[in-house]
Amino acid sequence: MRKTFLILSYIFTALSILFSVLPLDTLAFAPIGIAIIFLVLTFLKSEVNQRTWVKRLFIVTYLCAMVVVVKTFFFKDEVAVDQQFEQQKIETKQEAKKELEELEGLE
Repeated sequence: MRKTFLILSYIFTALSILFSVLPLDTLAFAPIGIAIIFLVLTFLKSEVNQRTWVKRLFIVTYLCAMVVVVKTFFFKDEVAVDQQFEQQKIETKQEAKKELEELEGLE
C-alpha cells in the first residue's frame, strides 16, 4: 500500500509542478491538495528510515503551493491596448470604405 501511495504522490507532485508553472491561478491547488493527501498517507505508512523521499516531495509540493499563492495575489494580469494595431485597424477600415466608394462610382 505504501508503494501505491508513493507512486500517486510522485504523480500528483509532478502535476502540481506543472500546474503551478502554467497560468491556471487557483486551479493548481487541486493537484497540490491531492498530492498533500497522498504524501500524508505515505508518511503514515512509512517507517522512520523510509521517510526521506516523502519529506522531499512534501517540500516540493509546499513550494508549488507558495508559488501559486504568490502568483495569484501579487501578480495581476493586465491586458494592454496595442495602439499601433488599433491605428492600423482604423486605417484599414478607411481604405476599405474608399475602395467600396470607388467600386460604386464605376457602376
